[in-house]
Amino acid sequence: MATKLFLPGLSFLLFLTQLGPSARAEEAPLKAMALWDVASLLAKPPAVEYGTTEGLTKQIWYEGVPLAGKPTRIFAWLGLPAGTEATRRPAVLLVHGGGGKAFQDWARHWAERGYIALAMDTAGQGPDGKRHAAAGPDQEDSTKFRPFQDTDARRQWTYHAVAAVLKGHALLASLPEVDPERIGVTGISWGGYLTCLTAGLDPKLKAAVPVYGCGFLGAGSYWRGGALAALPADSRERWLRLFDPSQVIGNARCSVMLVNGMHDFAYPPDSHSKTGRLIPAGLRQWSLRVDMAHGHYWNFPEVDAFMDQQLRPEAAAVPLVRLGEIQQDGAKVSVAIAAGTPAVGASLHFTAGTGPWQNRKWETLAATIAPSGLSAMLPETRPLAYFLAVTDARGFTTSTSVVEINQP
Repeated sequence: MATKLFLPGLSFLLFLTQLGPSARAEEAPLKAMALWDVASLLAKPPAVEYGTTEGLTKQIWYEGVPLAGKPTRIFAWLGLPAGTEATRRPAVLLVHGGGGKAFQDWARHWAERGYIALAMDTAGQGPDGKRHAAAGPDQEDSTKFRPFQDTDARRQWTYHAVAAVLKGHALLASLPEVDPERIGVTGISWGGYLTCLTAGLDPKLKAAVPVYGCGFLGAGSYWRGGALAALPADSRERWLRLFDPSQVIGNARCSVMLVNGMHDFAYPPDSHSKTGRLIPAGLRQWSLRVDMAHGHYWNFPEVDAFMDQQLRPEAAAVPLVRLGEIQQDGAKVSVAIAAGTPAVGASLHFTAGTGPWQNRKWETLAATIAPSGLSAMLPETRPLAYFLAVTDARGFTTSTSVVEINQP
């Protein structure tokens, strides 16, 4: 007797499609790496409208990603160095933080250093810092952390801000003055956060320097007990799954230097160090210091020097001191120094404090410099957090990450 194969009729199949998600096989949650169509965003430069030129800078507007089906535009300052070169120039993307805008002075700073620079606005603001008619989402915490579903993740501020940086990369790479193989990104605070995300998503970047910003914001950050805690549990999980840099930065293919201070109120040292450790060891570097103000500062010489190393090797005659991974043997800690610039000063910075990082007291001891690297003796106090830092002859600082011992 032949076996009869049952095939559901069309009406039954239509009935299934009309049922809610609970009646069908549950769909896999959206992942951060799949949220942005990076290849498409980088493949074609956005439409651009050029405005007035002011010295080494020019006003431009470029196409953003649509918001709720409506087109958006992004304002930026384009930095253009004086003179001409026989070869194409390196370029850098500049990403402001909370309360910021596209900073003309920042673009000028990099243009004066020989870079094509793009300082874009990620808050829907024009050159006057005010919202414009074709703006994307604003940058208020109430906008960044509003409840949402996977289906409207592409309406969120983080999605649009990262897309603005990626489209900015496509724009720079299309310019005849730019060497598309020598493009980097640096950002400050929320811009550092966006830099971490972009470094993990954009395979064409050659260098990234997040200043302050990091991932693991649900574990430790200014927003952990505030805007994140106020979200419904499902939206909080979704925000951290899609928009926390820890979800993507381990995929970085470019060299990354992480810059921060030990008293930063927004991005604490533990979350910052955990973020950096996700980056492949050969690509990551730190420049940490104890006291470092939080703000829209772009006068860190280490950032300039790092970009030169990665994007202008012919101009970077003196590389930054590069430290290896910390080794601990009892109370002694040591770290190797890679061949290159000699260290002229070295310190062990440590704290036995607990509680909020911005309130902890740090102390400093001299570290020993030897041809093989640095070494220091740890205090006996526990718990303890510490890092090793070095300076070169120019006074430029690089460091290890922060290590914690027996923390409660």
